[in-house]
Amino acid sequence: MSRLAHPASRIVAGSVVVTRRLAARAAAWIRRARRDDLTGVKAALGCWARLALLALGLYLLWRLIRAVPNLLWLLSAGWLVASWRAGRTASAPAAEEHSAAPDVEAVRALLLDAMGEADAVHLRTVLTHLQERGHGEGWTVGDLRARLEALHIPVQPKVKAPGSKSPTRGVRRADLAPSPAADRETSTASSTAA
Repeated sequence: MSRLAHPASRIVAGSVVVTRRLAARAAAWIRRARRDDLTGVKAALGCWARLALLALGLYLLWRLIRAVPNLLWLLSAGWLVASWRAGRTASAPAAEEHSAAPDVEAVRALLLDAMGEADAVHLRTVLTHLQERGHGEGWTVGDLRARLEALHIPVQPKVKAPGSKSPTRGVRRADLAPSPAADRETSTASSTAA
């Protein structure tokens, strides 16, 4: 492996983080335009207007780069610096994740805590719940989904949770049945107690 492999992987990891942050910020900016006092298509008109503004801005940036190609050097340098900085913080949590696998039962307990008395919970609610407790900083809903699926916790595409108007990705209480390992530990503990 060459000595440039580590800096290159740091820039790649940082580019992924920067891309996800920009996409999450753009999506949040577009979502904030949705009006709760209206229904149907009228409620989403602001979202469509902001999406059109974003597309127009990207088109104008492309036209500017076509008119002044040397501007791409400046933009590339800025992207590399941002990726390098984000790659530093992205590599530390990645190393921690590989060194210590999360406890599936602890994750299930966290999901049940986020659910409360409800039968289901949306992933964005779980992410907010995590971030309020100082975990998952910089994660997106997609990151959380990937981590849950890696732990074999089923994520349903359309879950209706209390207090929400529309179904979205989430976890159902019925899918959080104890793992077979936990069942064996419980049965072993009860047989030894008897």
